[in-house]
Order: sequence, then structure tokens, then C-alpha cells
Amino acid sequence: MSYLNKIIYNCKQATFLIEKKQIRRLSFREEIELRIHLAGCGMCVLYNKQSRVINDMVQQLFQDSLKNDLKLDDAFKADLQARIEEGLGNK
Repeated sequence: MSYLNKIIYNCKQATFLIEKKQIRRLSFREEIELRIHLAGCGMCVLYNKQSRVINDMVQQLFQDSLKNDLKLDDAFKADLQARIEEGLGNK
């Protein structure tokens, strides 16, 4: 199998590169390989779109949670502490 065919038919490598691209910049070679694969693979194009949407949603979720100063109420903390102590046999 030629090198080009390995790129074209290797969806596992393409999905790896799609995920890697979300975290850091791809090398020139990786970018070209991914573009070649995506040019002929509709399933990986769809995977790429879905992966970006999921990544954006997760990023937004983390940003929103950092903006909100969420804290447990004192009653819940006291109940949790009592359950922990009971489980440890400290009562």
C-alpha cells in the first residue's frame, strides 16, 4: 500500500490528528495528511465538526463554572462530614 493510500484510508490516524489539533498546533506534515484525508472522507469531516462542537461546549462549561462562585451550603457539608465519620467508625 502506498504512503498516500495509508493517509487516505487511515481514519484512526485522522481522528487522532483531529483531537490533537484541538489541543495544540499540528506539524506541517500532520496538517497536510489531515487535509488530504478529510478531502476524501465524509465520516471524518463529520467527526471533525462534532468534535469541535463538543470541545467548544466543554470549554464554555468550564469558563461558566469558573465565573460562578459555586459553594456547598453548610447543612450539606455538615451532613457529608457526619456520613464520612460514620463510615470511618469515628462516631
